[in-house]
Order: sequence, then C-alpha cells, then structure tokens
Amino acid sequence: MKNQARFLGVVVAAVVAFSAPAQAAKCGGDFNTFINAMAREAQAAGVSAQVVNQALSGVTPDPAVLAFDKRQRYTFRKGFEEYARTRVIPARIKRAKSLMAKHALLLSRIEQRSGVPKELLMAIWTLESDNGTGDIGKMSVVRTLATLAHDCRRTELFQGELIAALQIVQRGDLALNDLKGAFAGELGQTQFLPSSYIKYGVDFDGNGHVDLRHSVPDVLASTANLLKVNGWQAGQPFGEGTANFQVMREWNRSELYRKTMVLFAERLTE
Repeated sequence: MKNQARFLGVVVAAVVAFSAPAQAAKCGGDFNTFINAMAREAQAAGVSAQVVNQALSGVTPDPAVLAFDKRQRYTFRKGFEEYARTRVIPARIKRAKSLMAKHALLLSRIEQRSGVPKELLMAIWTLESDNGTGDIGKMSVVRTLATLAHDCRRTELFQGELIAALQIVQRGDLALNDLKGAFAGELGQTQFLPSSYIKYGVDFDGNGHVDLRHSVPDVLASTANLLKVNGWQAGQPFGEGTANFQVMREWNRSELYRKTMVLFAERLTE
C-alpha cells in the first residue's frame, strides 16, 4: 500500500518515543496514521513496545474482512427449523456424546464450579467449532481487528478488541503467530472475542496460561465462566423464556442461535 516503505520506521518511532498520554485513534483516513495512534493506545494500556512493534509493524487493511462484515446482517434470515436442521445433525450429536463420556470428570468439575450443565457446554463447543475439529480461524486477529477498528461503523468496539488481543500476547497466553481467528477476530474453540478472552478466560489445566485454541479444559471452563459471571442460575432450566436463556444472550444475542443451543443440549440427554 502507499507509504508502506516508511511504515515500519514510523510505528517503531511512535511507540518507543511516545511519552504523552494516549489519545483515542481516529477512524477512517490514512490507515498508517490510525495504526500509529493504536500503537500509542496499546502501550498506554500496558502492552510493551516489543509486543506492539511485532504485532502492528507492517499491518495492512484486509478488504475481505470488511466485505464479510457487511454481509453479516443476512446470517440469520432462515427460520429456526431450517437453521437448526443444518446444525443439530446426527454426526455432531454422536461425536458430542462420545466426548461427553471422554471428558466426564472434567465436565463434572466444571459443572460443580459454574452450575452450567455439561450438555449445554458440549452444545456450544460443538456448534462453534465441531469440538475443535472444525475451522477455528486462520486469519491474523491483529489484521482483522485493525481493519474493523479503522472502519468507522464500530470503531470503539474494535479498538478495544485490538488492544485486548495484544494483551493476550503480552500475558503470554498465545504467541503472536498463534493469534489466529475468524472474520470478526474471534479466537479459539468456542470463538471468544479478545476482550472476553481477557475477562472470562480460565487457566483450568493449571499450566499458567489461558489457551483457548489448544487446551480443552481451558476452553470448557472459560465458556462456563462467561455464563456464570453473567448470572447463570445453577440448577434452573435454560429453555426459551427462562432467566438462563436471557443469560445466554451474553453468548449470542440471536434468539434463533440460542434456541439451537438449547435443542442441541436437549438431544444430548436422549
């Protein structure tokens, strides 16, 4: 892109030399100028100059991300029956039941701590990534979020997500080259946005890191923790019209998707 040759030096200089309070990055306009402002914001939020430089030097906007984002309003135009029929399928149910048996002790421990039923956790894990066997995203989360943050429609949201993504690297939870995700910057086997990764992530395998790409204990415990923190009522139903169904809105605001989660969980009890 234009001015790319000078960009690396500009970012490094901006990050290393900057000492004044950070100011909000202005969306739109020159992308390099925007990234330099985000570099300052990230460092003010506690991200080291080394991490900021490694992550943001040379980053370019991704037009495919913007194109996908603008198509999202059409995602849930299908009715519930049609949508669920393509997602709650025998092969998925069979695999989920097998994994429930394999991870029975782990799921029991998580359910005792969070109150979230194992069937619902398995439903989420299956629907989001086919239990980690599906595509959990191969796109650079930093590039994706920088692109969405530069676009002015939801810049405040995605500026925060970009800084959170850099904080994940800063904490040592994921290496920068492992910070891969989907078209909105979602990460891991149950597709957490970086801010949720920071807020709800649980190191359940005890290795000192929250790894939502590779660690099944961390994935399932973090998923349950999101629901627990947002008011999950242990031992209570979670079907449509219940308080827990409303709590599930923190997972996905689409009522159709939440109904599909409930249906999948119900099939796991049969």
